[in-house]
Amino acid sequence: MKYVIIQGDGMSDLLERPQSQDTPLEAARTPHFDRVAGCGLYGLIHTIPEGMPPGSDVGNLSLFGYDPRQFYTGRSPLEAAAMGVKLGPEDVAFRMNLVTLRGDTGGEEMADFSGGHIDSDSAAVLVGALGDALEDESFQFYAGVSYRHLLVWRKGREDMSTTPPHDISDRAIAPHFPQGEGAAELNRIMEASRELLAGHPLNAQRRAAGQPPISMVWLWGQGKVPSMPVFRSLYQLRGAAISAVDLVRGVAVYAGFDVVPVPGATGFLDTDYAAKGKYALRALEDHDLVFLHIEAPDEAGHMGDREEKIKAIEAIDGQIVGPLLDGLAALGPFKILITSDHATPISLRTHCADPVPFAMASAGQLDSGGGTLKYGERTALASGVVISDGHSIIERLLACPE
Repeated sequence: MKYVIIQGDGMSDLLERPQSQDTPLEAARTPHFDRVAGCGLYGLIHTIPEGMPPGSDVGNLSLFGYDPRQFYTGRSPLEAAAMGVKLGPEDVAFRMNLVTLRGDTGGEEMADFSGGHIDSDSAAVLVGALGDALEDESFQFYAGVSYRHLLVWRKGREDMSTTPPHDISDRAIAPHFPQGEGAAELNRIMEASRELLAGHPLNAQRRAAGQPPISMVWLWGQGKVPSMPVFRSLYQLRGAAISAVDLVRGVAVYAGFDVVPVPGATGFLDTDYAAKGKYALRALEDHDLVFLHIEAPDEAGHMGDREEKIKAIEAIDGQIVGPLLDGLAALGPFKILITSDHATPISLRTHCADPVPFAMASAGQLDSGGGTLKYGERTALASGVVISDGHSIIERLLACPE
């Protein structure tokens, strides 16, 4: 038996909204999503336990089958694992975004939490410059992908409060700097980065090319190394993961999955959807389960771009799920799950904890021709099926009738 999990990051939208308003998921043309929804088990899943932050870290832990209430220690340790950064038991990792601000000093707003989706090579230059100027035995800087980077505080503090920069798009940043014990050290680094980056030659080049300059680093998502059992020991399945995002790759590393690199996978709207599907099929030749993550819908949600989100969802359906369903038949019996880690509503431009649609079906159910049902928030709610403990989704997929 082969298993495939398709995770369209942030595909879902708000459950409560005017009835006349279709969400991007409802407006998108998704015949393959609809087929899975019509033939198998379909409804809503709570990927975010009550009281926990509605982030991709929490949501993806649930979808890998790990209860976030037990295993979540913060976002950045997961990203550190994907980057090959070793953390000691007392070390604290922080996500470090390269961000663009607007406005005068003291009244700046978060113009772009991604620094214009800066390319990884340029970002590495800036992170390297920051490391040369600010690194010491306590603080180390690590370059990641695009705007997503890492700061490690050896034997550091983690009890302060921090704010994800995508939660404060177009809002004043001053109230959202780190606060609490140890926050002064983080604020010192953030303010020092502002001065260092202002005069960096690469920023001058970006301005000349009409690209947004990188104003400073933004630190958030702190945590220490988690302790998780290996997925294979829990379910006797060998897993592979496909993602362009360090966070998801980090969950996979801790779960003991093989991480499969895909040329052309970017973690943005320009990702190579078809290549992800092809590499997933290839991985299934010698793995039992593939977790395939696509970041693009979430990025469009943060941008507040409805049309781009619809395009991303349709690309997942047409370029990934359709070919996968065709190719899986040649590999024998299979089961497929389609869902999201959380909702990223266009109106909010950030995550929320609403339950999200899911659909799962086996090859046998799909072959039976059960019909189609439009995959979206309204029909999922109307199904009456609600999975309240999101981390049980793996067990439910395994139990799906063949």
